[in-house]
Amino acid sequence: MKIHVEPVTIAMATPFRISRGSRTECHVVRVTIEHRGMIAQGECTPYPRYGESVESVIKAISHAAHELQSLYAKGDADVMALKSQLQSLLPAGAARNALDCALWHLLALLSHKQQVHDLFTLPEAIVTAMTVSIDTPQAMAKQAQAYLSQGAKLLKVKLDGEHVIERVAAVRDAAPHAQIVLDANEAWQNLDLATVFAQLEPFNITMIEQPLPQDCDDVLASIPHPIPLCADESCHTREQLHQLLGKYEMVNIKLDKTGGLSEALLLADDAKKLGFSLMSGCMLGTSLAMRAALPIAAQASVVDLDGPVLLGQDITPSLVYRDGEIVLSK
Repeated sequence: MKIHVEPVTIAMATPFRISRGSRTECHVVRVTIEHRGMIAQGECTPYPRYGESVESVIKAISHAAHELQSLYAKGDADVMALKSQLQSLLPAGAARNALDCALWHLLALLSHKQQVHDLFTLPEAIVTAMTVSIDTPQAMAKQAQAYLSQGAKLLKVKLDGEHVIERVAAVRDAAPHAQIVLDANEAWQNLDLATVFAQLEPFNITMIEQPLPQDCDDVLASIPHPIPLCADESCHTREQLHQLLGKYEMVNIKLDKTGGLSEALLLADDAKKLGFSLMSGCMLGTSLAMRAALPIAAQASVVDLDGPVLLGQDITPSLVYRDGEIVLSK
């Protein structure tokens, strides 16, 4: 068994702006496992918000890969055991995600399946959000209209702390029948949230994602919110779920936060038991990363796996995005 890791830089199709800034490139890290003539891969996106860089993630993966290869060479572990051992070798985050998903892919290949999601029962198609990035209200409305012309059914509107109502109003006017979710990326700490939530209610918004920074969100328990709130930065693994009760109604499960599909599946189960609805989200990445998240997407009421749509190029073979859906039927 050989494990390789490499950085990959991909240009964005157009500049992508959220509350933390604008991006013209996507930097991912890929893990490739060669085993018995099979090639298995996983992909992660290091996220500076969580103290990650391409360099730090590659270093962590390289160290863990050496340990996993040594265990396998000694005959002390099969693929399932390696996947289990990985959970203690690395903390939750991008590095563990790439390795975990590559091991899941290898497990699928050993089970005579082509992809990880082939190990699960999935629908023929999954509706995914198309992301409207931050811009002027007019430009955001134009982007929403472009997505609708391509068949989009669900829009995810990125927002910062400025012109919130104007931007949402413009998108809603442009997309009167689409389902809309809002993503503040922790940027609403200077807003009167009770007033903002009330002003947004008439726009028929499905959900608002992470309005406050992770370490400031306790106040959400005391603010009426007629629109459900979803924890993103505040929810990485199962250990945080009980801290979210009373503040959020939904959790956004991203494999780069959970450290892979293994923890993501456990997080999904525990979240549902506690009464949370699920969102399946992603960092920017290719179809390789999105495929690994499909078992979570199949359980989620809101899916946001449009990462490849925002890139200038994708891997081959790529997922099929059509009419606002990820099409999985053969």
